[in-house]
Amino acid sequence: MTAGRNGRKASCGSGGVLWDTPRGHMVFKLTPEFATASKVLAANQGLYNGFLAAGLIWGLYLGEAGFQFKVFFLLCVAVAGLYGAATAGRKILFIQTVPAVLALIALALG
Repeated sequence: MTAGRNGRKASCGSGGVLWDTPRGHMVFKLTPEFATASKVLAANQGLYNGFLAAGLIWGLYLGEAGFQFKVFFLLCVAVAGLYGAATAGRKILFIQTVPAVLALIALALG
């Protein structure tokens, strides 16, 4: 992590950068106390999401040769969404899992 212009720590992913700011509190519906206490976890989640995005971008960059990369990383997103829906909130199923499954279907159809 590096210090941003305002001296706060920044990390990968919008969650990590915005987490402990007034805007992040509003967007993610956090209390300032919870945001401060959980910002390391948010940074970890942002890093994880960054790796997933990098894998999907890599698969796109490879074109047809990247088919297996795209399938693998979309499956990772879908499974993480299922886990999140089971442990954190059902809304995650529609925000994360459904788009990943639709992308897998589109990928399979060609």
